Amino acid sequence: MLRRAVPPATSSDSGHGPAWAPTRALGRAVLLTGLLLVLGVALGRVDLVLLAAPFAIGAAVHLRRMPRSTPELSVTADEELLVEGGQVQASVTVTNPDVIPYDLVVVRTRTSRWLKLEHADRPFALTVASDGWAAVDLPGDALRWGRQDVGPAAARVAACGGLLACRPVVTPAYGVRVYPVTEPFNAIEAMPAAAGLVGAHRSRRMGEGGELAGVRPFAPGDRLRRIDWRVSLRTRDLHVASTLSDRDAEVVLLLDVLGEVGLSGGVGGSASVLDTTVRASAAVAEHYLQRGDRVSLLEYGAAARRLRPATGRRQYLTVLEWLLDVRPDPMDHAGDFGAHHVSSDALVVVLTPLIDPRAADMLASLAQSGRFVVAVDTLPASAAPEVRGPWTPLATRLWRLERENVLGRLREHGVPVVEWAGAGSLDLVLRDVSRLASAPRGR
Repeated sequence: MLRRAVPPATSSDSGHGPAWAPTRALGRAVLLTGLLLVLGVALGRVDLVLLAAPFAIGAAVHLRRMPRSTPELSVTADEELLVEGGQVQASVTVTNPDVIPYDLVVVRTRTSRWLKLEHADRPFALTVASDGWAAVDLPGDALRWGRQDVGPAAARVAACGGLLACRPVVTPAYGVRVYPVTEPFNAIEAMPAAAGLVGAHRSRRMGEGGELAGVRPFAPGDRLRRIDWRVSLRTRDLHVASTLSDRDAEVVLLLDVLGEVGLSGGVGGSASVLDTTVRASAAVAEHYLQRGDRVSLLEYGAAARRLRPATGRRQYLTVLEWLLDVRPDPMDHAGDFGAHHVSSDALVVVLTPLIDPRAADMLASLAQSGRFVVAVDTLPASAAPEVRGPWTPLATRLWRLERENVLGRLREHGVPVVEWAGAGSLDLVLRDVSRLASAPRGR
């Protein structure tokens, strides 16, 4: 049976700290010295006494100065703007605050399975001078987004020629933030509703903008620089060029976290549902925040976490930090999520695998309430349950057909569904949503 990489903390590791204890080497030296002295005296042999002298003198010399302080252990890592696939520079440092040098230090560290660090989870042996320190470098790569741990780490220290040893010193893990890699994304279509005062999106409202809406007769309040002199000379009446105002929009990213499907292989491997959801959310948020829009995030799960809408680079960094805590969060019963949680003028981008019927019901209710909804299908193409019997492939086909029926019913309710494919994924559906928004609605 394999031993644990890091021994569990004992009662001596807390409170007043680890204590120094004699090793087996000291016990053997004392036992051998005593045995030789007893035999030498009992048998009257001086040679046995002389043979015991080196062991006694050696132990006395090494124990003339005993350590009074305990070693200090720390784990550090350089995580400045670390993204998936980036390099991690971690290290474990052993500090000797005592005047007695450490003859041997054995260090071992645990790491997250998504941090591929060199020489991790294997023992390292080193020496530390008095009032000095020594470090073990653990370079490597970050394979997946999230809050990953370097550690906990443990160290065993031997001093005084190996006659004394300190009980295991354990230090807690050091958290490393690995941000999701931003997939290339770009959307060229206009927003279906732009409700702000200024921004980069072309609005359907007249105003001061750069998009020409047409030519109309001059009216009181029109600026003279807007006069179209060619039309005015031809018609003998003043006409002005009208433009569409440029406004900002609010984008709500709604993340379906009711379950996790698929196996995650890291940045260079297969992507699970949460992998696609988090990376797509980061890409969409980055795109619209760069254009000056307001972006907010919601979770459709038991916790129902929410990030308030805001703009700018600070909001983008907040979005990345918020995405690090995305976890599968199933609900035991239907939640109270409704259209009142979303602004009426916002574009709602729902990232969902559509494997839970409650997600489809939520999309339909948002569409029926008049919200502008776009569904992004995050289910991997190769997602399938484990083969448990001869009927598993047939059941999987039936489930796929039922899911296609759900997608068809959502489209009938006016919810466009598109698979995430990076750049241009939402162009066609945004165009359709814009057309629906500009179409006259019956009363």
